[in-house]
Amino acid sequence: MLHTTQAVVLKTIRHGDSTVVLKALTELLGVRSFMVRTGKKGGIAQAALQPLNRIELVAHEAPERDLLTVRELRVYEPYSRVSFDAVRGALALFVQEVLYRSLRGETADPGLFAFVQETLRAMDTAPDVRNFPLVFLVRYSEQLGFLPSPSGDGEDHFDLLEGEFVHGAGRHGHTMGPPLSLHLAALLPVDFTTMDRIAIASAQRRELLDHLLLYFRMHVEGLGELRSPAVLHQVLG
Repeated sequence: MLHTTQAVVLKTIRHGDSTVVLKALTELLGVRSFMVRTGKKGGIAQAALQPLNRIELVAHEAPERDLLTVRELRVYEPYSRVSFDAVRGALALFVQEVLYRSLRGETADPGLFAFVQETLRAMDTAPDVRNFPLVFLVRYSEQLGFLPSPSGDGEDHFDLLEGEFVHGAGRHGHTMGPPLSLHLAALLPVDFTTMDRIAIASAQRRELLDHLLLYFRMHVEGLGELRSPAVLHQVLG
């Protein structure tokens, strides 16, 4: 059976001299792995397989094989700024690592795929990306089903285990207090088009990012420690 679908490259792994295994989030098939022939003689160019590239592919699925075989592949929406901007390049490393570590399953999810596409466009074109990592994590938590509940009157702490705002510090030690909890509450209604309207000091932005990543580790099995946030802290200040 042949499938034609848009996809986002998550990772490639070398498999022999002229083939790679491509893991991608696809619009029609969910997260799947593909065998891709590379090289000069009729193969796919390595440049097309860079992480987070937005591609369209035609792949053959055989019942007896776990990997689909790519027949055709092209980049359909090249980046305009990511490759030439150190900050946006660091953001790309971060988004790729989060998605690769957290995406599961072989079921199509049109809403999730549309969100990832929106994320990548904002990463490439938004004028001000200082709050991008925070907004990405908050909006991604919504896609994964653990968006924090809105805060109520006097709820000035955020319970990372329960995903809700509470009065005062919790007993288990995984509670984020003000001002970080107040910044998180302000970010809940924000999207990529309005993220430049939120003012957060750089030190608090770094600290809030670390807390949000802890929140993800508590709610996404196998996420583990990420390497890319250290680079983000350096380039975003």
